[in-house]
Amino acid sequence: MTRWIPAVLGVLMIFFGAVWTLQGANLLLGSFMTGSRLWLVIGLVLLIGGIALLSRTVRTRARH
Repeated sequence: MTRWIPAVLGVLMIFFGAVWTLQGANLLLGSFMTGSRLWLVIGLVLLIGGIALLSRTVRTRARH
């Protein structure tokens, strides 16, 4: 039952990481995060972590 939680968490991390990266890079306007290097770095870390979590979840499911 809880096998879907890491996949959903990975997708959410990718989504928010992408949004925060775009805002930090000043490509997505309309927030206090726009143009901030801090949010660019936080977004990239979250994006990479989400990709790693999702790929690990998919590989683990493929083995079973």
